[in-house]
Amino acid sequence: MNARHAETSAPGIDPIASRWSPRSFATEHSLPEGALRGVFEAARWAPSASNTQPWRFIIARRGGEAFAKIEAALLGFNQQWAGRAAALVVNVAETVSAEGKAQRWAEYDLGQAVATYSLQARAEGLYAHQMGGFNADALRSEFGLTEHQVPVSVTAIGAIGDPEQLTEALREREVAPRTRMELDDIVLLNE
Repeated sequence: MNARHAETSAPGIDPIASRWSPRSFATEHSLPEGALRGVFEAARWAPSASNTQPWRFIIARRGGEAFAKIEAALLGFNQQWAGRAAALVVNVAETVSAEGKAQRWAEYDLGQAVATYSLQARAEGLYAHQMGGFNADALRSEFGLTEHQVPVSVTAIGAIGDPEQLTEALREREVAPRTRMELDDIVLLNE
């Protein structure tokens, strides 16, 4: 079995079993405008509390000004690899509705939308790597986000690349077998 394919304790759909977060993206791969339509259509149909759909996305393809702004806001080792992805996406939670009502579940709902689009990306032959290491204030400033538009994560999307392009430390992580806690360790009660 491929070291990157999840060894599951029960059968699952392939986009889940084959989903992982690479750092090696193919720099020769690009995503023309419209290529991610299916990915974000999947996000559009994710579940949300009271159907509020409190997710917003800043989609930037490599080579553009918006991509450069997002890449510059990445922190630490994320800057070493994420710029090779075909697209960077800022995942934004709308924490207050248009009527001024707090949307308590906005970040949770955004997470569901991101998970849904990540699986759709995998089904379309793409990979997505979500990151928390970024400067949220820089993204707010660069893209004119309001105080109620919270940048929660950034996702790199693209085709898989050669791990040899990575530093030794990142390459080791890239090719290591995937691990997860056992199912019995994450289920607190199952009566």
